[in-house]
Amino acid sequence: MKIYTKQGDQGNTQLWGESGVSKADLRITAIGNVDELNAYLGILPHVGLFDDWHDMVREVQGQLFSFGAELACASEKTREQLGDKCLSMAAVEALEQCIDALQLHLAPLRNFILPGGSALAAHMHVARTLCRRAERSVVMMHQQQPLRDVLLVYLNRLSDWLFVLARAANQRGGIDDLPWV
Repeated sequence: MKIYTKQGDQGNTQLWGESGVSKADLRITAIGNVDELNAYLGILPHVGLFDDWHDMVREVQGQLFSFGAELACASEKTREQLGDKCLSMAAVEALEQCIDALQLHLAPLRNFILPGGSALAAHMHVARTLCRRAERSVVMMHQQQPLRDVLLVYLNRLSDWLFVLARAANQRGGIDDLPWV
Protein backbone atom coordinates (compact mmCIF):
# COMPACT_ATOMS: atom_id res chain seq x y z
CA MET A 1 0.00 0.00 0.00
CA LYS A 2 1.38 3.39 -0.93
CA ILE A 3 1.49 6.01 1.80
CA TYR A 4 0.60 8.81 -0.61
CA THR A 5 -2.74 8.99 -2.40
CA LYS A 6 -2.38 12.40 -4.08
CA GLN A 7 -6.00 13.08 -3.09
CA GLY A 8 -4.96 15.94 -0.80
CA ASP A 9 -2.77 17.69 -3.33
CA GLN A 10 -5.40 20.38 -3.93
CA GLY A 11 -5.82 21.27 -0.25
CA ASN A 12 -8.70 18.96 0.63
CA THR A 13 -8.91 15.89 2.85
CA GLN A 14 -11.49 13.27 3.79
CA LEU A 15 -13.29 12.96 7.08
CA TRP A 16 -14.20 9.53 8.37
CA GLY A 17 -17.09 8.28 6.25
CA GLU A 18 -17.83 11.77 4.98
CA SER A 19 -17.14 13.96 1.99
CA GLY A 20 -13.99 15.98 1.56
CA VAL A 21 -13.30 19.22 3.38
CA SER A 22 -10.67 21.91 3.08
CA LYS A 23 -7.51 21.34 5.06
CA ALA A 24 -8.15 24.86 6.41
CA ASP A 25 -11.47 23.76 7.97
CA LEU A 26 -11.72 24.32 11.75
CA ARG A 27 -12.27 20.58 12.23
CA ILE A 28 -9.01 19.75 10.46
CA THR A 29 -7.18 22.41 12.46
CA ALA A 30 -8.49 20.90 15.69
CA ILE A 31 -7.55 17.38 14.59
CA GLY A 32 -4.06 18.61 13.67
CA ASN A 33 -3.56 20.36 17.00
CA VAL A 34 -4.62 17.28 18.96
CA ASP A 35 -2.30 15.17 16.77
CA GLU A 36 0.59 17.59 17.40
CA LEU A 37 0.07 17.31 21.16
CA ASN A 38 -0.04 13.53 20.90
CA ALA A 39 3.16 13.44 18.86
CA TYR A 40 4.88 15.71 21.38
CA LEU A 41 3.91 13.41 24.24
CA GLY A 42 5.82 10.71 22.35
CA ILE A 43 9.01 12.65 23.10
CA LEU A 44 8.62 12.39 26.87
CA PRO A 45 9.99 8.85 27.30
CA HIS A 46 13.20 10.07 25.65
CA VAL A 47 13.79 13.08 27.91
CA GLY A 48 13.89 11.45 31.33
CA LEU A 49 10.27 10.40 31.88
CA PHE A 50 10.10 8.49 35.15
CA ASP A 51 9.45 4.78 34.68
CA ASP A 52 6.25 4.87 36.72
CA TRP A 53 4.83 7.61 34.44
CA HIS A 54 5.24 5.73 31.13
CA ASP A 55 1.89 3.95 31.34
CA MET A 56 0.05 7.19 32.18
CA VAL A 57 1.52 8.98 29.19
CA ARG A 58 0.78 6.06 26.83
CA GLU A 59 -2.80 5.95 28.11
CA VAL A 60 -3.23 9.66 27.44
CA GLN A 61 -1.77 9.18 23.95
CA GLY A 62 -4.41 6.51 23.28
CA GLN A 63 -7.11 8.83 24.58
CA LEU A 64 -5.87 11.63 22.33
CA PHE A 65 -5.97 9.26 19.36
CA SER A 66 -9.60 8.48 20.22
CA PHE A 67 -10.22 12.21 20.60
CA GLY A 68 -8.87 12.87 17.10
CA ALA A 69 -10.92 10.01 15.68
CA GLU A 70 -14.06 11.51 17.16
CA LEU A 71 -13.19 14.92 15.73
CA ALA A 72 -12.87 13.24 12.32
CA CYS A 73 -16.49 12.09 12.58
CA ALA A 74 -18.64 14.84 11.11
CA SER A 75 -21.89 13.03 11.88
CA GLU A 76 -23.44 11.16 14.78
CA LYS A 77 -23.65 8.08 12.56
CA THR A 78 -19.89 7.90 12.05
CA ARG A 79 -19.19 8.73 15.72
CA GLU A 80 -21.32 5.77 16.77
CA GLN A 81 -18.94 3.54 14.83
CA LEU A 82 -16.22 4.40 17.36
CA GLY A 83 -18.22 2.68 20.07
CA ASP A 84 -16.31 2.37 23.34
CA LYS A 85 -13.27 4.13 21.87
CA CYS A 86 -15.02 7.48 22.50
CA LEU A 87 -13.78 9.39 25.51
CA SER A 88 -15.92 9.25 28.62
CA MET A 89 -15.94 11.21 31.83
CA ALA A 90 -13.99 8.30 33.34
CA ALA A 91 -10.92 9.57 31.45
CA VAL A 92 -11.42 13.04 32.97
CA GLU A 93 -11.89 11.54 36.43
CA ALA A 94 -8.67 9.52 36.06
CA LEU A 95 -6.77 12.72 35.24
CA GLU A 96 -8.30 14.44 38.26
CA GLN A 97 -7.35 11.55 40.55
CA CYS A 98 -3.78 11.65 39.27
CA ILE A 99 -3.61 15.43 39.73
CA ASP A 100 -4.91 15.14 43.30
CA ALA A 101 -2.45 12.35 44.15
CA LEU A 102 0.53 14.26 42.75
CA GLN A 103 -0.43 17.50 44.49
CA LEU A 104 -0.33 15.81 47.87
CA HIS A 105 3.45 15.81 47.56
CA LEU A 106 3.89 19.31 46.08
CA ALA A 107 4.34 22.56 47.90
CA PRO A 108 1.27 24.78 47.60
CA LEU A 109 1.49 27.38 44.84
CA ARG A 110 2.05 30.83 46.29
CA ASN A 111 2.69 32.62 42.99
CA PHE A 112 2.87 31.98 39.26
CA ILE A 113 5.76 29.85 38.09
CA LEU A 114 7.80 30.09 34.93
CA PRO A 115 8.00 27.09 32.60
CA GLY A 116 11.23 25.21 33.05
CA GLY A 117 13.38 23.59 35.66
CA SER A 118 14.41 20.11 34.60
CA ALA A 119 14.44 19.09 30.94
CA LEU A 120 11.45 16.83 31.60
CA ALA A 121 9.49 19.62 33.27
CA ALA A 122 10.30 21.99 30.41
CA HIS A 123 8.98 19.44 27.92
CA MET A 124 5.84 18.98 30.04
CA HIS A 125 5.28 22.73 29.92
CA VAL A 126 5.62 22.73 26.12
CA ALA A 127 3.09 19.88 25.99
CA ARG A 128 0.80 21.95 28.24
CA THR A 129 0.93 24.89 25.82
CA LEU A 130 0.23 22.57 22.88
CA CYS A 131 -2.74 21.24 24.84
CA ARG A 132 -4.04 24.77 25.39
CA ARG A 133 -3.71 25.47 21.64
CA ALA A 134 -5.62 22.27 20.87
CA GLU A 135 -8.25 23.31 23.39
CA ARG A 136 -8.67 26.74 21.77
CA SER A 137 -9.11 25.20 18.33
CA VAL A 138 -11.60 22.62 19.63
CA VAL A 139 -13.59 25.40 21.35
CA MET A 140 -13.65 27.39 18.08
CA MET A 141 -14.88 24.32 16.25
CA HIS A 142 -17.44 23.60 18.98
CA GLN A 143 -18.89 27.10 18.55
CA GLN A 144 -19.72 26.29 14.92
CA GLN A 145 -20.20 22.51 15.07
CA PRO A 146 -21.19 21.41 18.59
CA LEU A 147 -19.21 18.57 20.13
CA ARG A 148 -19.80 16.44 23.19
CA ASP A 149 -18.99 18.39 26.37
CA VAL A 150 -16.58 15.70 27.58
CA LEU A 151 -14.15 16.66 24.81
CA LEU A 152 -13.89 20.24 26.06
CA VAL A 153 -13.58 19.14 29.69
CA TYR A 154 -10.92 16.54 28.82
CA LEU A 155 -8.54 19.01 27.16
CA ASN A 156 -8.97 21.50 29.97
CA ARG A 157 -8.15 18.89 32.58
CA LEU A 158 -5.31 17.47 30.49
CA SER A 159 -3.51 20.83 30.52
CA ASP A 160 -3.90 20.91 34.31
CA TRP A 161 -2.45 17.39 34.48
CA LEU A 162 0.55 18.40 32.37
CA PHE A 163 1.15 21.44 34.60
CA VAL A 164 1.11 19.31 37.74
CA LEU A 165 3.33 16.69 36.09
CA ALA A 166 5.85 19.42 35.28
CA ARG A 167 5.88 20.54 38.91
CA ALA A 168 6.15 16.93 40.10
CA ALA A 169 9.01 16.29 37.66
CA ASN A 170 10.94 19.20 39.14
CA GLN A 171 10.19 18.09 42.68
CA ARG A 172 11.29 14.50 42.01
CA GLY A 173 14.44 15.85 40.37
CA GLY A 174 15.21 18.06 43.38
CA ILE A 175 14.66 21.26 41.38
CA ASP A 176 12.59 24.15 42.72
CA ASP A 177 9.83 25.68 40.62
CA LEU A 178 10.91 28.94 38.99
CA PRO A 179 8.78 31.70 40.56
CA TRP A 180 7.65 34.64 38.48
CA VAL A 181 8.83 37.73 40.34
